[in-house]
Amino acid sequence: MSRLSVISCLFAVAVLSGCDMLGIESATAIAAQREAEGKAVGGACRHAGRAIEDCYALNRKADKAAVFAGWREMNDYMRENKIEAVAPQLTAPTEVARNTAPPSEPAPSAEEPPAKKGGKADKAEAHPRQS
Repeated sequence: MSRLSVISCLFAVAVLSGCDMLGIESATAIAAQREAEGKAVGGACRHAGRAIEDCYALNRKADKAAVFAGWREMNDYMRENKIEAVAPQLTAPTEVARNTAPPSEPAPSAEEPPAKKGGKADKAEAHPRQS
């Protein structure tokens, strides 16, 4: 072998061994990260007192098996240590969508202040003058 081919082979081995340092993740690392995130989501849902079905609905992209594993682990931990669920302070995106005004009602614009009830204009409309 020539020196050039030996040097190029050593360079290729050095470059390929450093793929993890370049930010290229392996499939096993990605799978482990997804599982850890799913367990964290499931544990957080259980701690917030959410049902597992609600947790699945709110986190559609999370792996269901990992979410369930995290939910179950947190459930066991909370039972053993007699920890009460913490009520969530924020509403879920689906709940926010349900609480908004229907599309048939136009939203009040920022330029127009809302009309006060019981003002002069309302009284005039309610009791028109008879001439």
